[in-house]
Amino acid sequence: MKRIAVVGASLAGVRAAQELRAQGYDGGIVLIGSETHLPYDRPPLSKGFLAGTASRESLELLDAGDLASLALDFRLGVQATALEPANRRVLLSDGTSVHADGVVIATGGRVRTLPGFEAAHTLRTVDDALALRAALVPGARVVVVGAGFIGAEVASTCRSLGLDVVVLEALDAPLAPVLGPSLAAVCARLHLDHGTDLRCGVAVTGLDAAGVHLADGSLVPADVVVTGVGMTPATEWLAGSGLKVGDGVHTDAGLVTSLPQVVAVGDVARYGGRRYEHWTNASEQAPVAVANLLAGHTARTYTPSGYVWSDQYGGTLQLAGHPRPDDTLSFVDGDPSSASFVATWQRDGSTVGVFALNNAKLFNRLRRQALRRPATV
Repeated sequence: MKRIAVVGASLAGVRAAQELRAQGYDGGIVLIGSETHLPYDRPPLSKGFLAGTASRESLELLDAGDLASLALDFRLGVQATALEPANRRVLLSDGTSVHADGVVIATGGRVRTLPGFEAAHTLRTVDDALALRAALVPGARVVVVGAGFIGAEVASTCRSLGLDVVVLEALDAPLAPVLGPSLAAVCARLHLDHGTDLRCGVAVTGLDAAGVHLADGSLVPADVVVTGVGMTPATEWLAGSGLKVGDGVHTDAGLVTSLPQVVAVGDVARYGGRRYEHWTNASEQAPVAVANLLAGHTARTYTPSGYVWSDQYGGTLQLAGHPRPDDTLSFVDGDPSSASFVATWQRDGSTVGVFALNNAKLFNRLRRQALRRPATV
């Protein structure tokens, strides 16, 4: 392969470019990104960067040495508009195209918007974070729609700035489908213990200058509204490419699409019937996807670790594995009322998940012991 196009310049795309060089590829690498910024890390956007305690420079994924050693051909501020496998090229929104023998799809996605909430803030990019930060003036009343990881972190940051915060969640408890009722109650307690007005089981119907309207006819006054209700994978540009898409780009267990010269990584990759929208997953997929791209077939397979972390209200939540609702939850250190605890999920006598609140040491040990993955990954 003389040239490889990496479409997407966030974490998954950058890791793919780095892995290409690490695995000995010395051809051209074109890194295509829709934003004008050099690649940056997203997790701090809802935390330190939003609070103003982390600088723009601290977000950068590549320093000057990295840029020199990777020798990337950057195409920033443009979007991929089509993939033409037969012609081996990627068409771009500025009217140009990139000829490539191999393609890494790392386009991630865009935030999902709620009808009637077009004027609300969302948080996906550094520009989103800058706009939201500018709105968080002293005395601002903040309403966050959605109590997932992003919504919870935004609420936490706003409380650290001394702002009044209401979190509106459609579920009966935050993250209940992922964590189950006991641990979801812990997440709810974090909000309540730190002065956040958490309201679960509510439906929003609209937004106007007065605030957020609920299905029961009530109004939640707001000066700043943030929605955090998930993301939609960016696959529109692949229409007509011949690739199978549908809630992501479908791949095999090695992250290879129906075309061996095209692989997918990060939030946009769908394998085993699901996508994994987490930082660790985006970072860990690159070695497998790149090895298979260079081999021209699926020589290695990928097993997701399921590792997620979230910093909220001065504490850290960590999750690893893939627990199901019918797995048995046990607390191995502390209990749900503790400021620090570790819990595990058991299935058929094996540990299939580990969760911790403010106990990284024990969490990491149990994660290594119980959730070891195949050495090939």
